[in-house]
Amino acid sequence: MNNSYIYRIFAANMYIHQLKQWPNFTWDYQQLSGKLSHIRYRQGKVLGQMNMMGFILKEEALLQTLTLDVVKSSEIEGEMLNTEQVRSSIAKHLGIAIGGLKPVSRHIEGVVELMLDATQKYNEPLTKNRLYNWYGSLFPTGRSGLAKIQVGKWRTGIKGPMQVISGAAGRERVHFEAPNAQLVDEEMSVFLDWFEAKQTIDPVLKAAIAHLWFVTIHPFDDGNGRITRAITDMQLARADHTEQRFYSMSAQIQKERSAYYHMLEITQKGNLDITGWLNWFLDCLDRSMDSTDETLQKINQRNRFWETQRNTPFNTRQQKMLDILLGDFYGKLNVSKWAKITDCSTDTALRDIQDLIAKGVIEKDEGGGRSTAYRLK
Repeated sequence: MNNSYIYRIFAANMYIHQLKQWPNFTWDYQQLSGKLSHIRYRQGKVLGQMNMMGFILKEEALLQTLTLDVVKSSEIEGEMLNTEQVRSSIAKHLGIAIGGLKPVSRHIEGVVELMLDATQKYNEPLTKNRLYNWYGSLFPTGRSGLAKIQVGKWRTGIKGPMQVISGAAGRERVHFEAPNAQLVDEEMSVFLDWFEAKQTIDPVLKAAIAHLWFVTIHPFDDGNGRITRAITDMQLARADHTEQRFYSMSAQIQKERSAYYHMLEITQKGNLDITGWLNWFLDCLDRSMDSTDETLQKINQRNRFWETQRNTPFNTRQQKMLDILLGDFYGKLNVSKWAKITDCSTDTALRDIQDLIAKGVIEKDEGGGRSTAYRLK
């Protein structure tokens, strides 16, 4: 048995950050070039579509994308944020006029500030202190749930090895183990130097590499996934040369969460040829732009609807519900849902609905009695 064979067996039981050549990633550009060209074409197409839209519609698309990005990035970690609060916070920070701004919790403000700092100030250097500030924004009380965490510093290793896991309690799956805490400061210095250095790497591929590299180091006690995705968005903004985000990688990763963790796991247990990871990242990014097309269709549909109905009188409850129906309304609309969403009695809800039926705006769905549901006509 020769030494190289012994090394291959040993390496198979190691994580990539333990390999001798770490972090000297390699990849087969020939395998990626066609896919990368397609992505760059789609990015240009999305930005072109947005620039052709009116100012108000463009603002709405930006607001929807950023709201989705913040909500879904937290959802990946099992944290459900109030969408209306997130939307209100983003609108306030960006000076976008929307009706009915909601009071926003301190925690949601912090999450929004992190994402906006990453995307709206994408050309500013990524530094240790900036990452500390992002971390502090995620945990303004210095706690993650009931546990006290170290804000303003890398993880110390007091709690033991940092493992990246997914799954419900009692059924967790360990995907990989991050570098020892004593190595984090040095690892992060190398990463940050690389991230800010000028390179010949395509900016989109750099986003994919940065995502994998940072999530491998996992430098904080908590919040690493959300910060990883903020760094990814920051680099994609650099690739697009604009702070205006019209596609959400976080939302797509949330949709493909199982595949994402599986890809991370096999990459961490592989070698430093990360062609497979880059392929998956580009495919995921491509699919995120499919969702952008759907968002644009909904915005245009809403715009056409309100243009058609511009002379039709609606009360504030009706306006609110119609906006929801034109957006992401799940399930079937009935009287009780109307009453709950608009905070009115069921009698008032029924009168609102009957008025819209008379105006030819909505119609009864199939069924009757208690199961009576309604939809846009």
